[in-house]
Amino acid sequence: MLAPGNSSSQPVSFILLGIPGLENYQFWIAFPFCAMYLIAIVGNVIVLHIIRTDHTLHEPMYLFLAMLAITDLALSSSTQPKMLAILWFHAHEIEYHACLIQVFFIHAFSSVESGLLMAMALDRYVAICFPLHHSTFLTPAVVGKLGAAVMMRGLLWVSPFCIMVSRMPFCPNHVIPQSYCEHMAVLKLVCADTRVNRAYGLFVAFSVVGFDMIVISVSYVMILRTVLGLPSDEARFKAFGTCASHICVILAFYIPALFTFLTHRFGHHVPRVVHIMFANFYLLVPPMLNPIIYGVRTKQIRDRVIQGCCGKDP
Repeated sequence: MLAPGNSSSQPVSFILLGIPGLENYQFWIAFPFCAMYLIAIVGNVIVLHIIRTDHTLHEPMYLFLAMLAITDLALSSSTQPKMLAILWFHAHEIEYHACLIQVFFIHAFSSVESGLLMAMALDRYVAICFPLHHSTFLTPAVVGKLGAAVMMRGLLWVSPFCIMVSRMPFCPNHVIPQSYCEHMAVLKLVCADTRVNRAYGLFVAFSVVGFDMIVISVSYVMILRTVLGLPSDEARFKAFGTCASHICVILAFYIPALFTFLTHRFGHHVPRVVHIMFANFYLLVPPMLNPIIYGVRTKQIRDRVIQGCCGKDP
């Protein structure tokens, strides 16, 4: 830790390196990232448009899917434009407050996405285990309240990150060796004791992701028990089919998220380039895959996409 005289309480800006170790290939790496970002934007906008215009889709599962699409648009757009500017135009500098805003958006909307996946698991649980009461339990008002609660949790839990970091002195080194501002990466530039910040980060991670994963796991254990008790193979297959899309989305989100979280804190022997690439995939691959998965696996959405493309009834 440097002496107070060698630290800056509030730097003007930070320098984002992009993908250290692959400097000679960054220009070309940007093309697949740009393609994935465009797919994420177009796919999620299409899903939102279909759900908004088709009133038969104003049901809990599709309302949660619309919330997920909005979250994916915010999550991917909080990092990808700046990352592409870094890789293509060497625009490495990011203003101090813009960096903190990026930290807030990344962690807040990651929390919201995790909460929405939990809410969707509850929806599948009620739909399969209590089909006669599904519309009674999960009314549009209840769905709206669940979405608002998930949003408020993300905002309230993540806001202290930025507040605590903004009040701490920074060292003269303002270089962040990745392509976006993330809480742990910014915290490593602080010239002060950061144990409280790190402890709070772990608390948020375990209280948000831990709680959501427990609820998701319990929901699917109960779903599995109910499905295995169905009388026919056809009924069991149909019930599993309604959950397949959600399970794929859960895996696409949590696997890179957990890898990124664990390597930031404990993976000191993981090559930096591997960690940075996974961190980029974590914020881009789920928003890209979610509309594709639901578009392919969900007949109602698939039929309306085909109808819109071919101009005829499905």
